[in-house]
Amino acid sequence: MAIKATIHKAALQIADLDRHYYADHALTLARHPSETDERMMVRLLAFALYANEALTFGKGLSNDEEPDLWQKDLTGAIVRWIDVGLADERAVRKACGRAEQVVVISYGRTAPIWWNENRDRLQRLDNLTVLNLAPETTLALAALASRSMQLQCTLQEGHVMITSEAGMIAMEPAVWHQGHDRSTFAH
Repeated sequence: MAIKATIHKAALQIADLDRHYYADHALTLARHPSETDERMMVRLLAFALYANEALTFGKGLSNDEEPDLWQKDLTGAIVRWIDVGLADERAVRKACGRAEQVVVISYGRTAPIWWNENRDRLQRLDNLTVLNLAPETTLALAALASRSMQLQCTLQEGHVMITSEAGMIAMEPAVWHQGHDRSTFAH
């Protein structure tokens, strides 16, 4: 018998002062049985960083052909493809061929090793942005995880502040590579 995904609900209020995007989102996150709270919360942060009415969660872990999040236009063309974690370099190149903009949000203690091994090939991709989150940041995010969450996220000049009844986290994701899309979170 297969283990089913765990459903988490998040009421997310976003105030992105740089993009002048202010919205409330009622999100449902299906946490794959092999996914940690840390990874799920990084997916939620990715949503907050690139929030848009057309941004949705993809199948990610359970389907190699879909990202963790994506935004499509009305024709079905992929505007933004977002992967969380240490993405395979070949898969990133393939995504760059399919989408206008690709974002990889790396995290974990081995992220610098992954970046050093893939930097030369990935920096050639004009439509790729690579962000990195410090391990202490993602562990603090994981501590906010619960089956029902109410979160407020404020973004300004590369700084992110997430608050909930469980606490507050301030962070500044590191920009390891910035693609041509200037409408993104990274500056």
